[in-house]
Amino acid sequence: MNRAGPAASTVLDRVLVLEMVRVTEAAAIAASKLIGRGDETAADQAAVEAMRAALNELPMDGTVVIGEGERDEAPMLFIGEKVGSAQGSGPRIDIALDPLEGTTITAKAGPNALAVLAIAEQGCLLNAPDVYMEKLAIGPGYPQGTIDLARSASDNIRSLAAAKGVEPSEIIACVLDRPRHSELIAELRSLGCGVRLIPDGDVAGVIDTTDPDTGVDVYMGSGGAPEGVLAAAALRCVGGQIQGRLLFRNDDEVARARRWGIDDLERIYALEDMAMGDCIFAATGVTDGSLLDGVHRGKNCITTESIVMRASSGTVRRVCAEHHRWTE
Repeated sequence: MNRAGPAASTVLDRVLVLEMVRVTEAAAIAASKLIGRGDETAADQAAVEAMRAALNELPMDGTVVIGEGERDEAPMLFIGEKVGSAQGSGPRIDIALDPLEGTTITAKAGPNALAVLAIAEQGCLLNAPDVYMEKLAIGPGYPQGTIDLARSASDNIRSLAAAKGVEPSEIIACVLDRPRHSELIAELRSLGCGVRLIPDGDVAGVIDTTDPDTGVDVYMGSGGAPEGVLAAAALRCVGGQIQGRLLFRNDDEVARARRWGIDDLERIYALEDMAMGDCIFAATGVTDGSLLDGVHRGKNCITTESIVMRASSGTVRRVCAEHHRWTE
């Protein structure tokens, strides 16, 4: 990555950083009403509707490039949907979003559910199909090439350990707790690595690699490709490395990728392939987690905690808000 960082975007200057926080706050607060209610669909729908309404209040010509799926799968915030109150006249913005990253987490009142959003100038976010992506990510401070998806998990752990100046047994890897990862988990543990299994929420898992307090050194395994782009946007802002490779389970998914102009099905995408130029990333906690506190409802107000990052400035802001006049 260019150590000087990407140049500031005058287009993004017109969409204020804190406006992005207001969008994720709206989605998180709406979803929080469904925490622990056991209804994933209702929680997701509440977040989607709130995020869409908030986006449509902003003076921009926005296009959703990472969303809830394609038009025939998602009634709102589908890939290609136009949002914003200045269509045809406002700044052209590409948007990657996950109104509720962790629908199952929210339904079960588990940790680390987030409302997540990233924006960039038109053409600067990978328009990834809604398929799986193999991901490999580390935080800032390591030489380029420390990790490489073309290598085995063991080789990547050894390379990371050497770069960190520790033994492989001292590396902590974050992995989604899924049956498909059983061989990966066994390989990591054979090296003596600690493996932190998470039930969901791999955007938070990737971001954890950037925070020494979490203890997570590397994120490994497969999850949604849209979440890979969101995670790349976050790392674009704070540093780190991520690589992704799309995974296809059937011919329909291959055909979907080809419709989005993806012909090299084995391509390994680097950070700059997924998130280019200046980016803004925002997230608000829905449930309490390692990255953010969740939404808390008191007698007289609702409290939220959010994080917002910008690539050009390298700034990371934490926003703790009290909402005294929130209407639902």
